[in-house]
Amino acid sequence: MDSIEYLWKDRKRYFGLPLSFTRYRLSEDRLFCEVGFLNLKADEVLLYRVRDLELTMTLGQRIFGVGTVCVHSTDKSIPHLDLKNIRQPRQVKELIHRNVEAAKDKRRMRATELMGAEGGGSLHETEETEDEALD
Repeated sequence: MDSIEYLWKDRKRYFGLPLSFTRYRLSEDRLFCEVGFLNLKADEVLLYRVRDLELTMTLGQRIFGVGTVCVHSTDKSIPHLDLKNIRQPRQVKELIHRNVEAAKDKRRMRATELMGAEGGGSLHETEETEDEALD
């Protein structure tokens, strides 16, 4: 069995200290979240499914040097994943963004934004086949 090489790891923090049983990990193609000590729940989001990243830092989080990165995806089981109270949230958000773009490029995903009749936009992603890429 191949071991996964992680690009980033952290835990949910309280008062800036990693005192929880919530662990976050990022590989080149997936984002993992594990919660629990005796009973373990593990979730993962494929990076090519990520649609948007959001950063929030409350005053209390800023005091302790942490923040929350919200990951919005097209994954049916986890459409919204919060990486709560992590260190260096701006750098983590940028790292996730770069890896999301690389994962989409690798799968030849193209994002096109369509404007609706009332001006609201929607994002549609399509996977391009190798034959279409050569045309």
